[in-house]
Amino acid sequence: MMLFEEASVNATFDASHFRHALGRFATGVTIVTTTTPDGTPIGLTANSFNSVSLSPPLVLWSINKRSRSLEVFETSGRFAINVLCADQMPLAARFASPVPDRFEGVQWRSGRGGMPLFDGCVAWFECNLTFKYEGGDHFIFVGEVVDLHHCDRVPLLYAAGAYGVPTPHPDLAIG
Repeated sequence: MMLFEEASVNATFDASHFRHALGRFATGVTIVTTTTPDGTPIGLTANSFNSVSLSPPLVLWSINKRSRSLEVFETSGRFAINVLCADQMPLAARFASPVPDRFEGVQWRSGRGGMPLFDGCVAWFECNLTFKYEGGDHFIFVGEVVDLHHCDRVPLLYAAGAYGVPTPHPDLAIG
């Protein structure tokens, strides 16, 4: 198995080139939320969300080591993944911005586990933090899903630096 340090020494590309190549992979858009010990909601936009396991139900996401929200996510022990729908692009942009209070003027509710949830999402997952791994300039959080919800709305996607929506491939059209 090649270690990350060994691979990076032999890389023939820089971080910018790598980032642009990764951007060609379309992802869903999420807002990951938690609360401070006094109940203040914290959240950020992330597209690093992924499933890990069905049994037990595990998901993961990653956060930059320089994020001002990192300490709250580390100490909370819980988080929610809000998977955004197509009409929630302004919410995604707000939670990706450096606005001091991203929740100001935003409607949300507490889930059964106390995590901030947004109505209208295509899905949300309330999780207990089970593992935290170091991954280069990010930490990877793995959570066990303790509650969830999903619906049939159109998801918001992100690829090549722009938001979008899924469209059916013409060869797959039912006609």
